[in-house]
Amino acid sequence: MADTGLRVERKIVVVGDGACGKTCLLRTFHDGQFPEDLKYIPTVFDVCVKSIEYNGGTVELGLWDTAGQEDYDRLRIMAYPDADVVLVCFSVDVIDSLTNVFEKWLPEVREMASRAQVMLVALKIDLRTDPVANEHIERMYQRGPLTFEEGKHMARAMGIPYIECSAIKNQHINDVFLQAVNMVVDENEFAPE
Repeated sequence: MADTGLRVERKIVVVGDGACGKTCLLRTFHDGQFPEDLKYIPTVFDVCVKSIEYNGGTVELGLWDTAGQEDYDRLRIMAYPDADVVLVCFSVDVIDSLTNVFEKWLPEVREMASRAQVMLVALKIDLRTDPVANEHIERMYQRGPLTFEEGKHMARAMGIPYIECSAIKNQHINDVFLQAVNMVVDENEFAPE
């Protein structure tokens, strides 16, 4: 499809427990590769922009990375105004992170960004096949990592779409953001007048 020269902006806010992989998701999408140099430093607030070609036009995505720790609850709520999409994230290796989606994140999103589209995103799916990670998960929770079916069931119960990805393997990262764009950009938005 030919580029129409048309451009739209959309705001995507990413929330979830601390250390669940939100920053790596965004950095891998923005830079096209996993940030090998990234040591875990809790994000307080970070915003970057990435433009993508879509249906003959350009969508400029404002990507808002937020802190998952309770200490930053007051700062995080400043990210929600005018959000088009909120990605509610959890990590398959931390069982509590999926519980917190239901108990903390979705209620917060529904209150603070009631007009935004919401999508549930499972992160670190590569850990399902990592023997060392599985041993750790088994010790911590007396079970294996969260499954696709568990994530899908939670999303269905909340009435929102579900997708899974791995930043370290760059697996389905672009699909996450394409699905988000599909939720909030009308296919006719770039049609020539």
